[in-house]
Amino acid sequence: MIEKILILDFGSQFTQLIARAVREANVYCEIIPFHKSFQYDASIKGIILSGSPFSVNDENAPRVALEEMLQKVPVLGICYGAQLSATLLGGRVDKSNKREYGRALLQTRQADPLLTNIPEQSQVWMSHSDSITQLPDHCEILATTESIPVAAFKKTGDHHPLYGIQFHPEVYHSTHGKQLIQNFLFTICGCSGSWTSAHFIDETVASLKETIGDRKVIMALSGGVDSTVAATLISRAIGENLFGIFVDNGLLRKDEFEQVLTTYRQLALNVKGVSGRKKKNYWKSFHRNIRPRSPPVNGYPLFRTRHYLPRCN
Repeated sequence: MIEKILILDFGSQFTQLIARAVREANVYCEIIPFHKSFQYDASIKGIILSGSPFSVNDENAPRVALEEMLQKVPVLGICYGAQLSATLLGGRVDKSNKREYGRALLQTRQADPLLTNIPEQSQVWMSHSDSITQLPDHCEILATTESIPVAAFKKTGDHHPLYGIQFHPEVYHSTHGKQLIQNFLFTICGCSGSWTSAHFIDETVASLKETIGDRKVIMALSGGVDSTVAATLISRAIGENLFGIFVDNGLLRKDEFEQVLTTYRQLALNVKGVSGRKKKNYWKSFHRNIRPRSPPVNGYPLFRTRHYLPRCN
């Protein structure tokens, strides 16, 4: 069973960067919405709580079952994730005197495995308007900055460790951020770091073989990257039992229909091209169902549609 890290997404603009940093360390991870339920099993080695545009003091601020998580695996809260963790455990988070955005100097106050190989003073990237002003019981401060007294903290007890950091280690401007993430992955969570994207392909193909078996699959393709990758993986699993369909709906670029089919042939995909132009001219439908909504502006007419046009992916 492949080991993995779960990243619970609270809507941060940096969540994908967290995932990238984890995968670059050769550890598999999955991003899931904070409200999505999941089953704990031996493959989950740790959980990362992302940042968020919300304040933990908002009436409808996102919440998670932190105590349950700590009974299962180590947890790292980043920015909002750290503030949420402190709040859920009885700490206090208040509005900062001013929003802290940009570079800051992290000052280590206490040695800890999370901060191994990180200098006592290290540049980090801040992006928050709230700050932790009171830690929960049994928590200790690991690092501070000039502006905030709790830049990193740790909670221990009769459960797995909880770490909270109020900066973003996943971004380029946090000079030792990736080291911190690796410390969490390998030292705290005990990940082996043996995963690669090639493993993901092999495991996906094997799973598809087991799920589909000898059955046949009909699949519509758009010509884009997502459906092409999906078709390639399925084709590796079941070969000619995949029957792909690619439709020219009349809205493709010039010669794109033939170019895409050529690419599918080069990928050894069993895909049939179907021209929708013979059955319905979508361009005529387009022009027939739009009307100028106002006089032309600088020679260009403004249009409104009477109904939705056929979707073009």
